Amino acid sequence: MGITKKFGAVAVGLGMVGTLAACGSSSDDAGSGDSRTVTLVSHDSWAVSEDVMAAFEKESGYKVKVLEDGDAGQAVNKAILTKDNPQGDVFFGVDNTLLSRALDNGLFQPYRAKGSDLVQPAYRADQDKHRVTPVDTGDVCVNYDKAYFTKHGLTPPKSLDDLVKPQYKDLLVTENAGSSSPGLGFLLGTAAKYGDGGWEGYWKKLKANGVKVVDSWEQAYNEEFSGSSGGKKAKGDRPLVVSYASSPPAEVIYADPQPSTAPTGVADGTCFRQVEYAGLLDNAKNAKGGKALLDFLIGERFQNDMPLNMFVYPVREGARIPEAFAKYGPQAKDPQTMDPAKIADHRDQWVKSWTSLVLK
Repeated sequence: MGITKKFGAVAVGLGMVGTLAACGSSSDDAGSGDSRTVTLVSHDSWAVSEDVMAAFEKESGYKVKVLEDGDAGQAVNKAILTKDNPQGDVFFGVDNTLLSRALDNGLFQPYRAKGSDLVQPAYRADQDKHRVTPVDTGDVCVNYDKAYFTKHGLTPPKSLDDLVKPQYKDLLVTENAGSSSPGLGFLLGTAAKYGDGGWEGYWKKLKANGVKVVDSWEQAYNEEFSGSSGGKKAKGDRPLVVSYASSPPAEVIYADPQPSTAPTGVADGTCFRQVEYAGLLDNAKNAKGGKALLDFLIGERFQNDMPLNMFVYPVREGARIPEAFAKYGPQAKDPQTMDPAKIADHRDQWVKSWTSLVLK
């Protein structure tokens, strides 16, 4: 998923609450086999408060190194290519849109993390083998620029059906489903909504209605979208963007001064739910440390810390949700979902068809 550091640093210009002092360690020293060092491989949106990580390091006796490896798709693909000699011990950031690719390629070894019985049942996966541990969840949704719609006397769209209506022509920007996690999530949401026989027809209408496609979330949200802090600076002219339900609270929390209401809103009927997982890498050099780190990721301290760092919802029952986060970024009431097995069966062909239909 995709806000955290890039949102704070690029869109708003402020740092995160806290990040690891060891972030960005090179592949030369990652996974070195030091029994007191455990290496976490992740996408670029990893973030945690310094005091929370320091407490884990003190209590466990392990020093944590983090190797960030691009967006989720890039990170998963690289982890698969290096699985025989992995860059680290634990991989964090494979979501339900890509989970089958990781499991089918033997990326993880089984481990049932301590506290996994407290993960909400809706977010559990691979229960027979326990190769992955659910860590967080979030909703990919269309965001809208409130000021634009007020200025033009338009009602913001509420659903996927609304996006193909004439009044929203040339207003939406989305990410490439072949290179971006939210872009893929949005595609899967339309497939879940309109079915195998209907999603292509929907995208034909969306294309005819002027949807713009860019490579990444950063480009879509921070450059093209008129409602974000980064988009305003870049003079973005698209008042609709595929982002996350948790993007509006970030616009409030990182603003100085903070506004009383979020400048952006969420079209609740456009959402697709993602769940992110972590797993102990096959051939991990420090499996014992990796297991301790997985226990930490679903522990109460990390789960409570996560919302205001990675702008996602925790999966542990009873975890705290910050007031501002819940106020400005509530979870979608009825998001589209899809069984991971169906994603596995159709994802690659859907992306191929989508590319041919939308980009050519």
